[in-house]
Amino acid sequence: MFNADPQPVPLPSRTDMKPQVLQLNPILIPAVNDQLASLYDVHKFFDIADQAAWLREHGARIDAVITGGHTGISRAMLEQLPHVKVVAVNGVGTDAVDLAYCRGRGLPVTATLGALTEDVADLAIGLLIAACRNLCAGDRFVREGLWEQFPSPSAIPLARRFSGMRVGIVGMGRVGRAVATRAAAFGCQIRYTDLRAMDDVPHEFVADLIELARASDALVLSAAADKAEGLVNAAVLEALGPRGYLVNVARGRLVNEADLTDALVAGRIAGAGLDVFVDEPRVPAALRQSDRTTLQAHRASATWETRAAMGQMVLDSIAQALAGERPAMSLTT
Repeated sequence: MFNADPQPVPLPSRTDMKPQVLQLNPILIPAVNDQLASLYDVHKFFDIADQAAWLREHGARIDAVITGGHTGISRAMLEQLPHVKVVAVNGVGTDAVDLAYCRGRGLPVTATLGALTEDVADLAIGLLIAACRNLCAGDRFVREGLWEQFPSPSAIPLARRFSGMRVGIVGMGRVGRAVATRAAAFGCQIRYTDLRAMDDVPHEFVADLIELARASDALVLSAAADKAEGLVNAAVLEALGPRGYLVNVARGRLVNEADLTDALVAGRIAGAGLDVFVDEPRVPAALRQSDRTTLQAHRASATWETRAAMGQMVLDSIAQALAGERPAMSLTT
């Protein structure tokens, strides 16, 4: 009886395979992951041990990339993905993506613009209220049993009223406008600065940031300025003053953290509410240890509602690109 050598099973052709998606960051919504898995072969790069070897072997097969705003994707990696048709950023930050290179290559880079607006604005107001009302200190006072030891009403310093504050907004884009709407509902007087005055914004425009700080009880940073650094420095904080508060839900590097730390330690500003930092996830010890700070781990968009909407935008962007269409959320094509 003749026993032929077993023949290797042929690999499926490109036409038989699902599109190949390289995922650089986890997505936290199960329904989005299920839909991705049903439509595509998803390669979770963050679970691959030898990433360089994997890219060399499989990079040419990749049709789409999913990444996060902080992770982005390097030009060197993109050069190993010759057939990629879209980079879908699951977020709004694109400063970690070489947009100029992608634009020159005709490669769509998409972002989840608009999906984060409401939650980021909510957190901005939450941080401001928490900072000016000393909510974190009050919480610790109760949890650590200090209320029983020191029942006097003077044991915790008096706080600052939020309603009616003069709020200066740095960046009157989607988030800035949503912050203004919320602050106005508390009777706050709103001023703002941006690259220019906006005809459809009913609030006072102040061209100079130091002047805005001087005219404000609180500065809220909501600028989508990927390349700006150290915008809020010692001079701005000095103008904000010892009863003023800083809130940052935009980019960590918009703030000179050394100047901010000095101002907090010296009492040159009253407090700060921060969701973003220069070198995440590393936060300076002085900021972590300060009683004048209210801190979050870059999670302004971390709600089920927003993350589900972001995931759907990623799915839509990939589907549009692989169908040969220009993705609606493309920033580069």
